[in-house]
Amino acid sequence: MTPRATYRFQFHKDFPFARAEALLPYLDTLGISHVYASPITTAATGSMHGYDVIDPTRINPELGGEDAFRSLAEAAKARGMGVIIDIVPNHMGVAGGGNRWWNDVLAHGEASRFASFFDIDWPRKLVLPILGDPLPKVLADGQIAVERRDGRAEIVAYGEHRLPIRDEDQDGPEAQDLAALLDRQHYRLASWRVSNDELNWRRFFTINDLAGLRVEDDRVFEETHALYFGLYTEGLIDGVRIDHVDGLTDPIGYCRKLRARFDAIARDDGNRAYIVVEKILAAEEPMGENWGVDGTSGYDFMEEVSALLHAPEGTRPLAELWAQLSGRSDQFAPEELQARQDLLAWQFAGQLDQCVAAFASLTTSAPQLEGAITAAMLRRAIERLLWVFPVYRTYGPDAPSSDAAIRQMARERVEPLLPPGEAFVVDQILEWLAGTGPGDRTLLKEAVRRFQQLSAPIAAKAVEDTAFYRHAALLSRNDVGFDAGKLSLSIAAFHDRMEGRAQRFPLAMLTTATHDHKRGEDVRARLAVLSAMPEDWRRQVEAWRTQTLDLAEGVDPADWYMLIQTLVGAWPEPGDLGDFAERITAWQEKALREAKLRSSWEAPDADYEGRCNRLAEILIDDEQGAAFREGMAALLHRIGPAAEANSLVQVALRYTVPGVPDCYQGTEFADLSLVDPDNRRPVDYAAREKALARGDAPKQTLIADLLDLRRRRPDLFTHGTYHPLAVTGHGRDRVIAFERRHGDAVLTCVFGLRLEPLMDERGRIDWRDTAIIRDGGAARLADQLATKPVWYELRAEGE
Repeated sequence: MTPRATYRFQFHKDFPFARAEALLPYLDTLGISHVYASPITTAATGSMHGYDVIDPTRINPELGGEDAFRSLAEAAKARGMGVIIDIVPNHMGVAGGGNRWWNDVLAHGEASRFASFFDIDWPRKLVLPILGDPLPKVLADGQIAVERRDGRAEIVAYGEHRLPIRDEDQDGPEAQDLAALLDRQHYRLASWRVSNDELNWRRFFTINDLAGLRVEDDRVFEETHALYFGLYTEGLIDGVRIDHVDGLTDPIGYCRKLRARFDAIARDDGNRAYIVVEKILAAEEPMGENWGVDGTSGYDFMEEVSALLHAPEGTRPLAELWAQLSGRSDQFAPEELQARQDLLAWQFAGQLDQCVAAFASLTTSAPQLEGAITAAMLRRAIERLLWVFPVYRTYGPDAPSSDAAIRQMARERVEPLLPPGEAFVVDQILEWLAGTGPGDRTLLKEAVRRFQQLSAPIAAKAVEDTAFYRHAALLSRNDVGFDAGKLSLSIAAFHDRMEGRAQRFPLAMLTTATHDHKRGEDVRARLAVLSAMPEDWRRQVEAWRTQTLDLAEGVDPADWYMLIQTLVGAWPEPGDLGDFAERITAWQEKALREAKLRSSWEAPDADYEGRCNRLAEILIDDEQGAAFREGMAALLHRIGPAAEANSLVQVALRYTVPGVPDCYQGTEFADLSLVDPDNRRPVDYAAREKALARGDAPKQTLIADLLDLRRRRPDLFTHGTYHPLAVTGHGRDRVIAFERRHGDAVLTCVFGLRLEPLMDERGRIDWRDTAIIRDGGAARLADQLATKPVWYELRAEGE
């Protein structure tokens, strides 16, 4: 069954399958067609997200196991609903001793039948960077021992890490010299500090607990996917969302293989598997139409609708205010460049070495390049390409034609950074990335793989997990998949994107909140209002700066401003502060450490973090912050109507434009969450069930009404065309209007945008002569949107 609308659940031991099954009546009433599940396979014990899979062949017993999942799926099917699951082909969890495949590799080395499952640089010993100090010191401190469990001897480090011992060493290892025993194993214990430089297996980004899988190997593919195919054959799932597809060696080949395997399974209901990929698309990067998937999981839509809500007139003033307060660049690009340089020189140094070595071997295999390109030249070219690479990665010979444009863009960006006379080295590398050029074909594929599996994590970690915490012209434009260098998207450009969706990916997922977002959808919607009132915002910020100068002593102005923006965006309803201070200080700790400027995960600065946390606590609920809170209350009262309008318009667009809308758990109420784990807090579903019955929660009520339309007219939303409508008059740049058409059905949508300048203190909108042109005539918005930001009408025979 093709999804009509999905609802995302984050499963863990405290929210198992049975809880979701109990909520099916609520989801059905709301209008949801599919449960969209976080990974269901066995993850590390106690995992709160499921992406650290330790056994992809079994359903997680902590979630209820196979019986509970089967019960959920069958209960959904009985209601005419279905299930989509999140799958993790790129990596597995290898910490905690629970991964039997990884343990077998540790015990048997390259002779293990699972040795080829993981992306390991054999024949060197596996480097296990799990120690707090170098090995000799840990041994001297008595922090490593040998113990027996289930009749087998194991290495135990710190009483926490349990590692298998070779079969040859099982007899009497307790009496042996520990250093000598360790030296005979297939792995080498090392300090965690060497992982960035010496790790010889691919990890997920910079996480040593997650090891990369070689899913391009047919045997690995079949063993890691057998469960999914079995569930699909039985009709227990209708499709999958592929996590981190760009981490794979060959994403396009993988997706095509997955599509072919699903298509080969005959189902009685005639279902064609729904497949979407978690793919971060750079600005102007199209999604390839030859992947065999239904589209992305929705980060691109989240970016588009967010940018649409922001007013272009705020671009310059907000950038200047940030530069004035922070002393940093008013542009995002320099922050991104510096972050890429920092991380490549540090967290990805080992992968860079391996990438350079692979290209050096390829160069050596091409006689025509002998003596022309040195390893040092290759390093300079590769690192500079990675500093400015415009997308997550290229895809090689099977890539869409846009790959050529991407390589050309990379060439243009890298030119000013190259040493004189070395541009030809970049040209050669780009030729290899296209899958052509001199040298051994096997070595070429390996070198290209190394580059592609390095460029993706560099982009993600440098942009989303570093530069987004260093730059804050407006924090609502810093989120997963967003172009932080661009504040706003024009209405015409948004129309173009939606027309393209209707033509190329009408079933791509539409989302505005996820388990990975930096700020909740309504935090972003509220902050977006500031873009339409930049001068008033400046005056408020300057007043707060004066009021809090003494309180903020020792806090960098940039961190002060990020805190202020976060408080404005996430401030809860009056009288409902609750644990708000604790949530903000947790966010603040993560933000400071991710920025890696004044603190970090590797070397936390407790004193500085403490000063920042104390400032946050004072502003939120200490007597010294009273004047600040008075200003906050006044500001929130002023921008409240425009913020609520943004929230409702964001919802309305998600449920009316081409695609399959997804609702992240709980966000049918106001989503004022922050970065994980804050965005994964427990949801009060009892309150949501009661509100749906009463119909008194505006956001939830709008979702339910639009989902009712989708249930009544599924073909209109699945196959309907998208047509922009012209707008004239005073507010023509403050409204988006379009029609969806299919057969005899026409849905007309008119939504207000960036409304703060048009609103009075009661939220009434002064449209004056603004009108939309449809059916050959003009319809005044004052007749439709005088007191609300959303209007739509379905016209069809029999309706």
